[in-house]
Amino acid sequence: MAGGSGSSGRTGVRVVVVGDKGTGKSSLIAAAASESVPEKVPPVHPPTRLPSDFYPDRVPVTIIDSSSSLESRGKLNEELKRADAVVLTYACNQPMTLSRLSSYWLPELRRLEVKVPIIVAGCKLDLRGEHHTTSLEEIMGPIMQQFREIETCVECSASTMIQVPDVFYYAQKAVLHPTTPLFDHDEQTLKPRCVRALKRIFTLCDHDMDGALSDAELNEFQVKCFNAPLQPAEIVGVQRVVQEKQPDGVSDLGLTLSGFLFLHALFIEKGRLETTWAVLRKFGYGDDLELKDDFLPVPTKHTPDQSVELTSEAVGFLRGVFGLYDIDNDGAVRPAELEDLFLTAPESPWGEAPYKDSAETTAMGNFTLNGFLSEWALMTLVDPRRSLANLIYIGYGGDPASTLRVTRRRLTDRKKQRTERNVFRCYVFGPKKAGKSALLNSFLGRPFSEIYTPTTRERYATNVVDQLGGTKKTLILQEIPEEGIQKLLSNNESLAACDVAVFVYDSSDDYSWKKTKELLIGFARQGEDSGYGVPCLLIAAKDDLDSKSLTVQDAARVTLELGIEAAIPISMKIRDPNDIFGRIVRAAEHPHLFIPETETGKNRKHYRHLVNSSLMFVSVGAAVTIVGLAAYRAYAARKNT
Repeated sequence: MAGGSGSSGRTGVRVVVVGDKGTGKSSLIAAAASESVPEKVPPVHPPTRLPSDFYPDRVPVTIIDSSSSLESRGKLNEELKRADAVVLTYACNQPMTLSRLSSYWLPELRRLEVKVPIIVAGCKLDLRGEHHTTSLEEIMGPIMQQFREIETCVECSASTMIQVPDVFYYAQKAVLHPTTPLFDHDEQTLKPRCVRALKRIFTLCDHDMDGALSDAELNEFQVKCFNAPLQPAEIVGVQRVVQEKQPDGVSDLGLTLSGFLFLHALFIEKGRLETTWAVLRKFGYGDDLELKDDFLPVPTKHTPDQSVELTSEAVGFLRGVFGLYDIDNDGAVRPAELEDLFLTAPESPWGEAPYKDSAETTAMGNFTLNGFLSEWALMTLVDPRRSLANLIYIGYGGDPASTLRVTRRRLTDRKKQRTERNVFRCYVFGPKKAGKSALLNSFLGRPFSEIYTPTTRERYATNVVDQLGGTKKTLILQEIPEEGIQKLLSNNESLAACDVAVFVYDSSDDYSWKKTKELLIGFARQGEDSGYGVPCLLIAAKDDLDSKSLTVQDAARVTLELGIEAAIPISMKIRDPNDIFGRIVRAAEHPHLFIPETETGKNRKHYRHLVNSSLMFVSVGAAVTIVGLAAYRAYAARKNT
C-alpha cells in the first residue's frame, strides 16, 4: 500500500532561510539552486526558484535568503509572515550557533507567531572534526522535545554537496504533507481527527458492511487512491505485517478498521506521510482534515433576504438515520448514540454554541425526532456548508447538490402574500428580565425556573410546530440580548434574514414596557428605511402578575397606531403559552401582514402613492391626447380624399 503523494492543491512552496551570520545560509541556497559546489556566493542570495520537476511532488519551491543584521530585521519579519516553511541553520563546526537555536532563534520565531514547519539544517558538515562522536539524534533530541514545531533535522555540506537537496525536500514535504494534523508525537498515536477521517474512508470502502476490507475491497481501494492494483502476494504481505503487530487488525473476512489505522500509523512513523495524505486527499480532505470546498456544492444566496434549507430528500435521509440509531424504538436517541453517529465527522458539530442545548430533548436528555431534525434545520440556516459536510460525513451517498435549496426572496414572498419556506427565523427582543429566556425554554418543553440567568450572547431555540391540516414548520427563535440589539440594527441588512420578530416585555413593569416600546418603534423604522419590513408580534409576559393599567392602555394604543396585532398576554410560570408559537408561525406564513408602520412611514407611503397616481394621470392624459390627435389626422385625411 504505497503510491503517489496526491494533490495538495498548492501551486508553490515558499521557504525562508534564517540563522546566525556565517552559518552557511547563502552557500546552502546556491548549492541547491545550481546542483553544484558554489564558487562565489553573495552575502545574501537573491530569491531562488527550484522548478516543479526538481522534486517528485512537482511543486516549485521559492527560497528566500535573509540577513542576520539588525538593520534587516524588519524585512526578515515580513518574509517570515509570508513563509510556508522555515529552514533554520547552524554551523556544525561552531557549537555556539547550535546553542543559539534554543536560546534565541526558536523563541524568537514563537514570539513572532511563525506557525509553520521548521527544518533545522546543520551546515558545514565537512568542517566538523573527526573526533566528534555525538549523533544528531543526541544533539537535537532535547531541542525537538522542547520545540515541537521542528519537523526534522538534517546535516549537510555545500562544499561536498552532502544532503543539500534533502534540506529543501524536507521543507517542501513538511508543507505538502504535514505531520501535525495526523500524528501526536508525544503519545505516538494518530490524532482523533485523523482517526475519524480514516474511519469514514474505511466505511466507504467496506461495501458489504461486514467490518473488514476483503481482498477485492482492499484492491479497489488501492486502485482508487494510487491507480495501481495489489498483487495477491502483496495483499498477503500487508496482512502478515499487520497481524504480527496488531493481532486484531486482520480477521477471516479481511483487514479490519484496527488494521487499517495501524497501517497508516506505520506509514507515518516510517516517514511515508505522503501515502496517508494521498488517501485523505483522494476522499476530499484538506490539510485541516475537513472536506474541501470542491466536494461541497453549497448553493449560493444571491440576496440577503434568501436562506438555505434542507430538501425533502435530505430530510428523508435524516429520518432514516434517526430510525437506525433509535434502537429501542422509543422515539429518542441518547447522546452517546449521537456521538457514534458523528464518529466519522471531524467532531460532533452540536457540542458548542449555537447548537448546544438549542433543541428539544426528553427528561433524560435524549434527542426526539423533532429535536434531531430541528437541530439540522438550525445548522443549515446558520452554516449551510457545515450542514452539507456533516451530511456527507455521516454517510449521505447521493448527489450533494440535491441536499440543500435556496429559498425565494422574502420581498417576493411579501408581494405574493405567501411563502414557500419550511423554516422560519424569529428574532426575540426585549429588555432584561422581560421573560425572553423563559419563552425559549417553554418552546423546548423545559420547566419554568425562578432562577434568573441573564443572557449574555445570542441564543437559539428550535423546534417543529404543528399547524392546522397536519403541516409542520420548523421555527427557530433567536434571542437577542439587550446589549446586542444596537450592533444588530447597525447593519442595514440585518432584518433581511428575519421572517418574524417578537417583542417581549414584563407586563407588571412600566420600565420594561417603556424599553420594549422604544425597541419596537426603532425596529419599525429600521424596516422602513432598509426596505426589509418584518411582521411583528408583541408579547405581554408574566401575565400571572398584576399588570399595570397604564401599560395595558399604552400598549393597546401603540399596536393600533403601528397596525399590528394587540399584545398577547402569556405566563410561562403557569404554562399558558396561548398558542404563541403557532401564532408566530402564522405571522411568518403571511409575510405581508403585521408589519409595523410608523407615522413617518405612512406619510412616505402616502407620498409615493400620490406621486404614482399623478404619474398615472399624466400618462393616461398623454395617451388620450395622442389617440385623439391620431384620430383627428385620420379624419382630416379622409375628408381631403
